Amino acid sequence: MTITELRTKRAKAWEAAKAYLDSHRTERGTLSAEDDAVYSRMETEITDLSKEISRLERLETMDAEMSKATRTPITAKPDAVATDMKTGRDSENYKTAFWNTMRTAPGGIVRNALTLTPDTDGGYLVPDTFEKNLVQTLNDTMVIRKLAHVFKTASGSHKIPVLETKAKAAWTDEGETIAETNETFGQKNIGAHKLTALIKVSDELLNDSAFDLEAHFRAEFAARMGEAEEEAFITGDGVGKPFGILHNTEGAEVGVTTASATAITADELIKLYYSLRGPYRTNAVWILNDATVAQIRTLKDSNGQYIWQTGLKDGTPDTLLGKQVITTPYMPIVAGGAKPVAFGDFRKYWIGDREGITFKRLNELYAANGQVGFLASKRLDARVVVPEGIKVLQMKGTTSGT
Repeated sequence: MTITELRTKRAKAWEAAKAYLDSHRTERGTLSAEDDAVYSRMETEITDLSKEISRLERLETMDAEMSKATRTPITAKPDAVATDMKTGRDSENYKTAFWNTMRTAPGGIVRNALTLTPDTDGGYLVPDTFEKNLVQTLNDTMVIRKLAHVFKTASGSHKIPVLETKAKAAWTDEGETIAETNETFGQKNIGAHKLTALIKVSDELLNDSAFDLEAHFRAEFAARMGEAEEEAFITGDGVGKPFGILHNTEGAEVGVTTASATAITADELIKLYYSLRGPYRTNAVWILNDATVAQIRTLKDSNGQYIWQTGLKDGTPDTLLGKQVITTPYMPIVAGGAKPVAFGDFRKYWIGDREGITFKRLNELYAANGQVGFLASKRLDARVVVPEGIKVLQMKGTTSGT
């Protein structure tokens, strides 16, 4: 008999016992000796049923416990047992496998966690957390990335619709044909150029467990990639790299051309300021080289006031005509035909990062020197999408080649 059947039988026996007790009480509320014996037998039956139910419940629990597997079945690939709820490159399992592979040559070890994201060149995509930290370091240390509009793309080209001509209203006499005033749109294409950086690490450092390989990679690759990016974002010619802000045809518009090939006047900077339309001036900043700063700090306006204002408090930026000044060594110095000053809303410069930064370990190339090479690569592209949103000052003379 099952536990359910026994419980049903016990319930019926209990109801019958209560009914017998109610119907056989005397006027004094007691039972006769004979009725008491009958009721006692009914109680004994209920107690016996309860004991049997408890016994079967214990047996059922013990049977379930004894049926459990004595070891965990292997249902996952080696090194792929989940240790957290995260998946793919965001998981701790992937991160551990990646850095173990970077630190020690695979030597036949199966790294199934890394088979999720192999690179066509034989490398592996870095863990998500490392990629985010590396990109954050790039943003913190480089000028253009902090100012530009940065977005991620999974693959392929990113086409950006750009308004080329604006529609205007037209006065129309009664009965005349209404002129069409349609806006014209063009497209800017952001693809993906490959940027690589190589560093070498000695065997001794790799074998030193106290050596923070992740932090070393982040610092070294961020510095090298950041410098290459910054230069391309400013002077890139679009050949195997992005178009830079100073490119003659794909970059910012020339707002002012100086009267001299070797000097900039206060009036020319003021003209450059107002060559930028009002809506763009709201978020505009100046970008120039430190050497150019040295030339223009002493310039005064027609009222004898310095147009350069030094920040009065720590952390307060210097300003030129009320707008923040940012310096970078990749802006050209003052010279004939150069573009040493840029002023505008640099959010009109778009940077498209392809998802995934790849590391490749080069075991044999530098083995004779007791070193291991590490090659990092990423794909990105960038360009000015609204040329009128950034204006540059060009020096008199031969046009710059950028």
